[in-house]
Amino acid sequence: MNDISRRRLLGTAGAVGAGGLVVGAAGGAAAHAATEADPATALTTVGSTEVPFHAAAKTGGSARPAPQSGITTPAQSTGHLIAFDLAAGSGRTQAAALLRRWSASAQRMTAGRPVDGDTGIALDAGPASLTVTIGFGRSFFGRTGLSAQRPTQLDPLPDFASDHLDAKRSNGDLWVQIGANDPLVAFHALRALQNDAGSAARVRWQMSGFNRALGATAEPMTTRNLMGQIDGTGNPKQSESDFDRRVFVPAGGGDGARGAGAQPEWMAGGSYAVVRRIRMLLDDWEKLPLGKQEQVIGRRKKDGAPLTGGTETTAMDLDKVGPDGKFVIPDNAHARISAPEQNGGAALLRRPFSYHDGIGQDGTPDAGLLFVCWQADPVRGFVPVQRKLDRGDALSTFIRHEASGLFAVPGAAGPGEYVGQRLLEGH
Repeated sequence: MNDISRRRLLGTAGAVGAGGLVVGAAGGAAAHAATEADPATALTTVGSTEVPFHAAAKTGGSARPAPQSGITTPAQSTGHLIAFDLAAGSGRTQAAALLRRWSASAQRMTAGRPVDGDTGIALDAGPASLTVTIGFGRSFFGRTGLSAQRPTQLDPLPDFASDHLDAKRSNGDLWVQIGANDPLVAFHALRALQNDAGSAARVRWQMSGFNRALGATAEPMTTRNLMGQIDGTGNPKQSESDFDRRVFVPAGGGDGARGAGAQPEWMAGGSYAVVRRIRMLLDDWEKLPLGKQEQVIGRRKKDGAPLTGGTETTAMDLDKVGPDGKFVIPDNAHARISAPEQNGGAALLRRPFSYHDGIGQDGTPDAGLLFVCWQADPVRGFVPVQRKLDRGDALSTFIRHEASGLFAVPGAAGPGEYVGQRLLEGH
């Protein structure tokens, strides 16, 4: 019985109860058969993996609260991004109640349990590495009377040359990232959180994406994007000594705690998410010969190795020149321009999903990347890197930024708490 999905067990019991009036005397036999069959259909590794929503209870001193799940969690195969605006008349009280509901539902769903008013979409599944990550947009603070607590890091992003932004699909008061390794589990979470919003908030925009399914390759490897490129090789690693400093806000407000750039204490353990819907002009890209594609990126398509040689993880030799006297990795190659050593050490933890929203009337695919990157300070992370890409990235010819958002994502809620409680009840 330990292998039975908690959703499956409760769902089976509910289905038998609801059907009893119809099946009559057969109901008891049906219930017995269902429970007898369950041990033979134990959850797979993919379905049974659980990522706790709440941070573990503290057992001693800690430099900062734990981050929310969905930031350093290995990328899941299915994702939904959704932004909400508080409804007219909703303020701090309504926002706190909503975040309590969301946190309670997220805690149950990430443990593989049904929620109040459950739709039954995921009754047969386990948690499937479900994560729910919640953040606040710049406009949230004015609507809740908390403008004094708004971080300067949420100041609007500058305009970039590749921007073709749709305001209706950008920003928002509240933002939720959902990830799971089963599409039905992810959709179940999306519907549950939308239902939880009730009259307190309305959906501003929603986007869905995907990554390669677990087990699709002979061994774990960096994912590929829809251009066919290995994507994410340069991500900072948790094993690096400065990983936390780059990605998460420390207790005490960080490097600028006493001056410009100071971080509010409620953001300790949190991170800032930059979200960009980047359309890939795939028809144009796929017309390029392989060699030209590799010159645009600065890496081999086959294995992600830099054009200067080695494997995917080999450091780029940015000074290496070829027989023609030109850099082997071109001046305008995407990998060169975005490299941390080319941007004063600025690094982003990229955790994107690919998307495909159909074929347009002109026959071109509406497809690309739901780019999500994490950093302790977007002014020192995303902004300088994107500015440099804006000035001469060879890839810019083949992409278009169509939507954008910036969100403050606080640390994880502790047992019995809800996300954002330190912000909403601490002032």
